[in-house]
Amino acid sequence: MEKILAEIQKLGFSQYESKAYIALLQNSAITGYELSKRSGVPRSMIYEVINKLTDRGAIYIIPSDPLKYSPVPVLEFLKRVRRNMDATFDFLDKSLGSLEQGGDVNVISHIDGYEPVMDELLSIIDEAKQELWLSVWNQQALLLASKVEDAEKRDVKVLSIVFGNQDCRLGVTFHHDYMPPDVVKHRIGGNLTIAVRDKDEVIIANFLDHSSSWAVKTHDPALVLVATEFIRHDIMIEAITHHFGAEQLDELWRNNPDLQYVVTGERSE
Repeated sequence: MEKILAEIQKLGFSQYESKAYIALLQNSAITGYELSKRSGVPRSMIYEVINKLTDRGAIYIIPSDPLKYSPVPVLEFLKRVRRNMDATFDFLDKSLGSLEQGGDVNVISHIDGYEPVMDELLSIIDEAKQELWLSVWNQQALLLASKVEDAEKRDVKVLSIVFGNQDCRLGVTFHHDYMPPDVVKHRIGGNLTIAVRDKDEVIIANFLDHSSSWAVKTHDPALVLVATEFIRHDIMIEAITHHFGAEQLDELWRNNPDLQYVVTGERSE
């Protein structure tokens, strides 16, 4: 019951209004006095609550002596709430949009925490209209997969490189096979994840094991370009390795101290 009360309050109803409506569903056609007793709403407040529920279209008044009250059936009640909310959103979409000033394209937003970062990643995918470039780890890729499928249905071109197990597809997918993911994770300090949409917006995130995950998000054209090129190059390295073989790539860098530092992030002895 507490969960139901909490969810009704998310629709804009007060705690007393929520309790009164639920009590009416369970005890239809009762007086204000009876409603107060059954709902736990104080008698001094019950008629104010009844008036508010009436204004919201949630209850019926039954002409009798004394007056009685019954609930609008649940399906009709929810339809009315949804219509009112849709009308409010439509109004605010037009009204607030006309007040909004153009933002500074170079603003960089900082996001902290796993859930907020994931929400921003999902938002980037949702807003894509033409193309998506993704560099993600398997753990996050599995959570993004359905959104990417929706983007492809909108004819968005999706190219991705995925670190970790080969059990996830995100558009045209290249798996980072050449180097163990743990080596990359050690060099970066976490699961570095990048999503770029429409050559217009980028989010660069790092999912960490032992501290709070973080991300930055921006329309800055320089960062959008650098992030896109980063993913392009990673994809090409994987394609080249797959074509020519890991042994030849090993031969290229393992005996070259400078390239060894580029690849591993560690100085050779």
